[in-house]
Amino acid sequence: MRSAIPSSARKAAFALTVSAVLVTTACTGQASSGADDASKETTINFWHAWSADSEVAGVKALVAGFEKAHPNIHVNIVGNMTDDKINQALRTGGPKAPDVISSFTTNNVGKFCSSGALVDLNPFLKKSGIDPDTTFPAAMNQYTQFDGDRCAAPLLGDAYGLYYNKTAFRKAGITTPPKTWSEFATDAKKLTIPQGDSYKQLGFMPDYHGWETTTEHYLGQFSPTYFDKAGKSTIATDPAVAAAFTVQKQLVDELGGYKKLEKYRAGLGDEWGPKHPFQTGQVAMQLDGEWRLGMALDAKPGFEIGVAPLPVPDDQADQYGKGYITGTIAGIAANSTKQNAAWEFLKYITTDTDAVVGFSNAIHNVPSTLAALKSPKLTYDPRFKTFLDIAANPHSTTAPSSINGGVYLTTIQELGYDYESGKVTDLKKGLAAAAEQIDTDIAQAK
Repeated sequence: MRSAIPSSARKAAFALTVSAVLVTTACTGQASSGADDASKETTINFWHAWSADSEVAGVKALVAGFEKAHPNIHVNIVGNMTDDKINQALRTGGPKAPDVISSFTTNNVGKFCSSGALVDLNPFLKKSGIDPDTTFPAAMNQYTQFDGDRCAAPLLGDAYGLYYNKTAFRKAGITTPPKTWSEFATDAKKLTIPQGDSYKQLGFMPDYHGWETTTEHYLGQFSPTYFDKAGKSTIATDPAVAAAFTVQKQLVDELGGYKKLEKYRAGLGDEWGPKHPFQTGQVAMQLDGEWRLGMALDAKPGFEIGVAPLPVPDDQADQYGKGYITGTIAGIAANSTKQNAAWEFLKYITTDTDAVVGFSNAIHNVPSTLAALKSPKLTYDPRFKTFLDIAANPHSTTAPSSINGGVYLTTIQELGYDYESGKVTDLKKGLAAAAEQIDTDIAQAK
């Protein structure tokens, strides 16, 4: 089951931090020396957000492995910490404040880096002889840095793919999962069984208010640029963005229209309960992350579950296998007086292959190093390998960091709501307005 907070919960966490003022202490980018000696007896504080019993047990096992390898460094664990609480502690500092933090909100990396709340890890990585480009998957490597500042390292991740009802596929005469969006649309219509003015079975719920069907997850398959080299929004000029919006809107219209789909969705189960519509068979295909497999199996559905990469645009068929990547990040507090000891801990939990593999096995997220993704020590349902392959795929994408966090993604999502519902009919004009708003918001955040 999913351990790190899913995207909907991440949005809630992000909402708490949009207005938070992060610490403004300048980040020196220097590995601290003299003030703390990682070879001496010391205790560091590690704040994380996991809360479920199995997750907490996984964190404790991870820390125990580190303390065994570094018996002089003791780790005080503080769990169930939101970004709001972490940001407050990073501002105030003190002996109880975190030396190392982990966050589920990758969207906040730009804020963490630009504010100096977390130290630049590049000097530490260089000193330890670690090349992040060959250590971490490309998308994870991207979302842990901003404007040349690598203030975080990936600590497990999430990969998005396609879940499909194999039993329904066979009944509809479909033999393989779709690889392109045109194939996907064809299959979605074949799998849709009308019932009165509603559906007995819906092939796919395309609405942006659906379960994980956000604009950034759709866009991930189209590989948008989001920003140019000057930091200006490209959503109005990048054809990938218009293509993604167009494909989604066509699917909404072809499957019955926005109002009919929303009426059906309103009567379906929620995302995190056992009555999730994919698990009940009410929806035959589902865009979702790796955690859904365990949840779906626990629900004991009356059909065979299939897993595959999400389809790609027809003109990018050679990139089939990629997906959208996000995950948990970890960093060192800029106001920590024990940065060298903190680095030893951060290095262990994010780059030690056995440590990353053990943590992945414990909480069932995707490993966050290329070596761990290939480790024979990984234990998983064979279908889980789809997500390992997506994470390792060099074409997989993520949403880039921004100085004001994920505000630009919210702007794009709002346009998505307006476009699919018919409130906005001129997509070109809508994208231009959204791009202007994104640039204004970023300028005001600087």
